[in-house]
Amino acid sequence: MDEAITYTAFHGHRRVASGERRSLLTQLKMQLDELDSALPLLIFEDRSGRQVDFNLRGTLEEVLDREAPLPQRAGPGRPRLGIVSREVSLLPRHWAWLEEQPGGASATLRRLIDEARKQHPEQERVRQAQAAADRLMSVMAGDLPGFEEASRALYARDLARFDQHSRTWPAEIRAHVLALAAPAFQASAASTQP
Repeated sequence: MDEAITYTAFHGHRRVASGERRSLLTQLKMQLDELDSALPLLIFEDRSGRQVDFNLRGTLEEVLDREAPLPQRAGPGRPRLGIVSREVSLLPRHWAWLEEQPGGASATLRRLIDEARKQHPEQERVRQAQAAADRLMSVMAGDLPGFEEASRALYARDLARFDQHSRTWPAEIRAHVLALAAPAFQASAASTQP
């Protein structure tokens, strides 16, 4: 089973809320009137580090109803898979091979991706942690001193160097980046132990 999707909200450089969608929205709605509108309110999905937007207008009930995930449809027909259509560029020989596979091109591509993700789960976990930390860090710390070197240290999985270059950052931003990057730094520490 997938782990729950969690979010973290920053108001300026201060972390003001975190948790699953319903919890986060409740926390934010309760604080909204007290937050200085001159500072940005930014919300990030923790697993990917991607910035997300929620419509916080209206009552708490209206916000929760509007932002609730869509229910899964029951009954006959294709299940809702969350399919997103995008363009894939392949050479004619690749399309020919895909069309010969059981289930067609889409099913084959999904199967190949799932198999590749299962081959090196630790590497995939480290890569995802680095990408999430980098996305958040670019938005929240991109203009802070030491950002470039801290970013290099993140991808080199060098915690000591990261600490050195992010030392002057606001504590809550630094702590959250470290939390997102933990699998990368932990894997690095484990590989250097005798």
